Amino acid sequence: METVNRDKGPVESHKDERPLPVTVQRTLKKLGSDINRGRRRRGLTQQALAERVGAGLSTIKRLEAGDPRMQLHVLARVLQVFGELDRLSDLLDSAQDDVGLALMDEQLPRRIRTRKKTTHAF
Repeated sequence: METVNRDKGPVESHKDERPLPVTVQRTLKKLGSDINRGRRRRGLTQQALAERVGAGLSTIKRLEAGDPRMQLHVLARVLQVFGELDRLSDLLDSAQDDVGLALMDEQLPRRIRTRKKTTHAF
C-alpha cells in the first residue's frame, strides 16, 4: 500500500537503494555460480535443494543468480546442506582478523607502570 504525502504526492514504502559497487556485484554472481556448481556436483535439482533448505524454488534461483536481496539465513541453510556451514562461521573470525589485530596492537600502551600504593590515613 502506498502512503500519500499531502505536499509531495506518493511516498515510496521501501528505501531508496544505492547501486552496488561492481566488485560486490561480481562477488555475488560468483557466489551464486559456486552454489549452482556445488548443487549440481551433489546431484541436487534446484527444487530438491529448495525443499531441503525450506525455501521456495524461486529463492534458490535468485540465490544462484547472485541476487543482492537474498537473506543471509538462506545462504546459511544452503551451506549447512552442503556440509560447509563452518566456512560461514569462520568468515570474519576475529582471531584471524589481521587488520583488526594490527590496529589493536597500535593502541597498546608503550609501557605498563605499577600503581603507587596510597596510604589511607583516618
